[in-house]
Amino acid sequence: MNKKKYQRLSLQVFGILLGILYLSPFYIIVVNSFKEKKEFLLNTLSLPNTFVLDNYIKAMEKMGFLTALKNSLIISILSVALIVLLSSMAAWMLVRTKNKLSTVIFYAFIASMLIPFQSVMLPLVDLYGANKLNLINTYHGIIFMYIGFGASLSVILFHGFMKSIPKEVEEAATIDGCNKFQIFFNIVFPLLKPISITVAILNGMWIWNDYLLPSLVLQEKSLRTIPLSTKYFFGTYQADWTLAMAGLVLAIIPIIIFYFIAQKHIIKGAIDGAIK
Repeated sequence: MNKKKYQRLSLQVFGILLGILYLSPFYIIVVNSFKEKKEFLLNTLSLPNTFVLDNYIKAMEKMGFLTALKNSLIISILSVALIVLLSSMAAWMLVRTKNKLSTVIFYAFIASMLIPFQSVMLPLVDLYGANKLNLINTYHGIIFMYIGFGASLSVILFHGFMKSIPKEVEEAATIDGCNKFQIFFNIVFPLLKPISITVAILNGMWIWNDYLLPSLVLQEKSLRTIPLSTKYFFGTYQADWTLAMAGLVLAIIPIIIFYFIAQKHIIKGAIDGAIK
């Protein structure tokens, strides 16, 4: 075996081992979601002797799955849609407006990524409280927060991709009598499809799985998202692990489906947005 074949084989073996390591948590969650509690405690890694589907029914009831799913879908879809729309518009204006102010604003977006959420969460919740903006326990309150926190990375990705769009196309549309909104929505935005899908996936996975921000803003039971609902499988002194595993499977299925539908665009869009 020559050196190149040996290196290729070594990389393949390493990739397979890395893939198994990466997938092992998913295996543990899925397998144990079908077990009885006793069987789970005796052997966590084995396949179940009998598949217990009741875990999923009980998990859905305990976590209020349908209500939590509705809340997560409303918050995630509206937040992602607004982040994509507003960030793309902001990036377009920053790219096409060549002055010091646009440069300062762009670097402000970059600098804001360095600020950890933990340093602003308490003042932010206080500002959103009943004595000030009164946005606690509202959809629009948490959606507004997600737009703010998701805008920085999204604008940077759109900004890089936007440079690949010829300015002459927009100039031709201006000569034909199009205004700014017509140029953006009819010409520019359709060309942003690859990076828009990338931004939607990145923000969608983050928002769907986020626990900290909803736990601070959505305090009413009827507004719980799926990550918040899974908390109620864990008590102070004990945890219902089999139901928790079933709940986690229910929680990750929608975002996995969304990822596989759009996966062919994510790498291309991310690379284009980073280097163009």
